[in-house]
Amino acid sequence: MSSHSSHFFPSNIQSEEEESKRAFCLIDQLSMGAKNFKYVILGGGVSAGYAARQFAKQGLKPGELAVISKEAVAPYERPALSKAYLFPESPARLPGFHVCVGSGGERLLPDWYKEKGIELILNTEIVKADLPGKTLVSGSGESFKYQTLVIATGSSVIRLTDFGVKGADAKKIFYLREIDDADKLYEAIKSKKNGKAVIVGGGYIGLELGAVLKINNLDVKMVYPEPWCMPRLFTSGIAAFYEGYYQNKGVKIIKGTVATGFTADSNGEVKEVHLKDGTVLEADIVVVGVGGRPLTTLFKGQVEEEKGGIKTDAFFKTSVPDVYAVGDVATFPLKLYNEIRRVEHVDHARKSAEQAVKAIKASEEGKTVEEYDYLPYFYSRSFDLSWQFYGDNVGETVLFGDNNPATPKAKFGTYWIKDGKVVGAFLEGGTPEENQAIAKVAKAQPPVASLDQLAAEGLSFACKM
Repeated sequence: MSSHSSHFFPSNIQSEEEESKRAFCLIDQLSMGAKNFKYVILGGGVSAGYAARQFAKQGLKPGELAVISKEAVAPYERPALSKAYLFPESPARLPGFHVCVGSGGERLLPDWYKEKGIELILNTEIVKADLPGKTLVSGSGESFKYQTLVIATGSSVIRLTDFGVKGADAKKIFYLREIDDADKLYEAIKSKKNGKAVIVGGGYIGLELGAVLKINNLDVKMVYPEPWCMPRLFTSGIAAFYEGYYQNKGVKIIKGTVATGFTADSNGEVKEVHLKDGTVLEADIVVVGVGGRPLTTLFKGQVEEEKGGIKTDAFFKTSVPDVYAVGDVATFPLKLYNEIRRVEHVDHARKSAEQAVKAIKASEEGKTVEEYDYLPYFYSRSFDLSWQFYGDNVGETVLFGDNNPATPKAKFGTYWIKDGKVVGAFLEGGTPEENQAIAKVAKAQPPVASLDQLAAEGLSFACKM
């Protein structure tokens, strides 16, 4: 019926009261101004970009999908921020590393979303999620309604201010999560030429930024409480190589203690880092990398959680109908080990997003997809080093190859053996073929007769599979 249809009704049928009711309803709807979408991806990181690409592949009508991100730019490959983005010579910049270039796919520039009829809603932080009502509300009061939601909110960094560390709010103390963080750090590196940098934390961020700050000619010290770096993954034998290599490059490593406070100069900029063991380090720049927390606060009490994340099935469906969770926030069944896990890594962020979208589309068509069968994969690059790890790091370990940090182009690795089978494999300096071989071993879990024999065979054990 046209909007003028009411003029054709006798006035006595439509009382003034009903007219005013209708007018109020209309005003109500306009003030609500909820935007309606068939699908909403909440988050603007790696998972969001890969999910958007998968939706486009599966077939979308213009206006069906929105990506809502609090960042100001289209989804990008986050790992670039701790590496090439901070290089002194020809640093990486957008649009160079928008998704999906990190896995060899086409780069999804902002125009790509337009072409596909996907609404990219940037600079928009969602502050309320009403899952039963299928509504998201932004900080500025905008409402977004959806039929199917993909939660891809990722992680936020853990800050020293969260623990009340004295002076942790001083200027020039940096955390790295988003492109804004990287821009600020880049400016600081440029303004503090040949200055002193202290890195708090010995994990991924610590090691990658330790290398990149050294490449920028800063005097770098790394501080972490554990007995060796990357303790969640590395054995002491693996870590010994990287610590030695970094020390040979001039990075000073201080282990077994933590930063307990900072002092600032008259401009409020950090100038000293105080350690628990009483040491005081001078600093022009401090970078903190002590881990992240999955961003699940919006959904607390509305969705089932486990192991710090949102619990999902093998299709990334949550306990709430039409709500999926992917990437860092998802706790999912890891089929290979028959247990529930949460994995914080870019590889899983990509693959879980693709799996969820395939599952969404399949369920609409009354079809099914294969369960997610993930082989855990981690990697890192720093200086001219490059390692890859596949599988699980549990059980006994066998170190093989040359892990002398003074060796040019060192190549070495480690196998993890549980219940007589190889369950995990690590390799530094491998060729693409060798890296594929260790992945194959971790997936196949071949039996091992003797650890000594495995050590003697080393990489050839994987390569002959």
